[in-house]
Amino acid sequence: MDKTININLGGVLFSIDEDAYRILRDYLHAIDVKFRNIPGGNETIEDIESRIAEIFQSQKGLAGIITKENVEEMIRTIGNPEDFGQTGAEEPVYGTPGPRKTLFRNPENTIISGVCGGIGAYLNTDPVWIRILFIVFSFVFGIGFFVYLALWIAVPVASSDSQKKEMYGGGHNWAMPQEWDKHPKSNVGKAFNEVFRAIGKVLFIIVRIILIIFGISLVFTGFLALLTFVMVFVFKYPGAFSTDITGFNLAYMPDFLNYIITPQMIPWVKALLAIVFSLPLIALIYGGIRLIFWFRARDGFIWLAGFILWVMSATALSIILFNEGIGFAETGKTTSREYFSVASDTLFIRSGAKLSDISIDKEITVPGEEDDVFYISDYKKEIYFRTNLNLYTDDDNSASVEIRKRSAGRSTLDARRKSEKLLYNFDIQGNTLYLDEFFTIPPERKWSFDYVSVSVRVPEGTVIFMDKTVEGLFHPRRDADYFSDSDHRFWKMTDNGPDYIDPPKMHK
Repeated sequence: MDKTININLGGVLFSIDEDAYRILRDYLHAIDVKFRNIPGGNETIEDIESRIAEIFQSQKGLAGIITKENVEEMIRTIGNPEDFGQTGAEEPVYGTPGPRKTLFRNPENTIISGVCGGIGAYLNTDPVWIRILFIVFSFVFGIGFFVYLALWIAVPVASSDSQKKEMYGGGHNWAMPQEWDKHPKSNVGKAFNEVFRAIGKVLFIIVRIILIIFGISLVFTGFLALLTFVMVFVFKYPGAFSTDITGFNLAYMPDFLNYIITPQMIPWVKALLAIVFSLPLIALIYGGIRLIFWFRARDGFIWLAGFILWVMSATALSIILFNEGIGFAETGKTTSREYFSVASDTLFIRSGAKLSDISIDKEITVPGEEDDVFYISDYKKEIYFRTNLNLYTDDDNSASVEIRKRSAGRSTLDARRKSEKLLYNFDIQGNTLYLDEFFTIPPERKWSFDYVSVSVRVPEGTVIFMDKTVEGLFHPRRDADYFSDSDHRFWKMTDNGPDYIDPPKMHK
């Protein structure tokens, strides 16, 4: 029995007898000598080996043994290496037989992007006529321009030898790369091509200048935004990065998270916020650099990994914030009222505890219909809020002070329980009502859209005096100039509510 040898050909394992192996070895060696020193030769050799494996599989199958007759039949099918490229000689066929083509952008015949060159190769025609058609249709509502732009984006460039083979089909001799772009051209076509190339070079220069300017803008914008993000949220640099709203400073927002988010979630939220904001800015800078220097890089995996990381971070951040937001789903209110007597026709409302008595480290204003101001004490780890004061005429000729508290929670009952625990104090001593300027939340819980308002009701005709601090809590529908004069602090209750009066009128 003849000796058999196991070989791997084109990724397929075959058993071949010794005589057939010698013939196949010499044949493959001749092919290697033929193609190894030309551009794309290694890919050509691989294609030939794949074709040989297909022929062997069709002859004997994987279970059979390749014989000398099988090898000789294969050589007759493909041809001898020395015959490749000669006129009239049978061309080597790789892959599926036939002139199947794939549309690519042709880098060997390009004016701008190779779209027309690729279509010309696909249709086996001179690309100059395709270029003329695009120009003609560009004057018809810009159809040619937009179609060209779409093909430029959608059609890949034939950058490898195998892609160029697919672009031209099976009717060309791929052993001779210099033949890839030889298409018949008329003198008119050559003239048009020269004109198009000249125009293309001018357009290319213009486009490059525009892209460089755009790239510089992207780099500058991305770098400035990233620097701002780092300076504000990492180094807490105030001043230049604050808004024009009094007391509002972005640098304090990371600290404010400690009072509105569950403590265990704060490090995750800060890390995810950093990723969600910084990754797009880094991508913006990198994209701008690529536009400026116009370099190629195998960075598809990096872009994909960065995009996946951003999506995962944004999703995780959204889930955390949604879960935290459930705690603000419902609102609940509690109201308490205390009656008191006024010995004379004048009620004095003075400030009790003041914000100026507390060491306030940060002040944050959140703009809205009514600006919410948060005062943070890092030393006490507490957050304070101003109260609102309202004055009403009491129809029963009685005096009272009403405290309304409001909070948010997962349910109405939960919100009411939170509102009951809000810390606010007032005191009544004779004709004087002492009101704290602020309220705070219990140290064991986070902020929940808490709000406290104070309503003072007195009989009609009562004169009310408010000191400057209390007057700052009162928001009547009056001219703001009344609050700028330190001597004007007297109000008289009428049917329509409080009315400003000059101090001398009190004695009339």
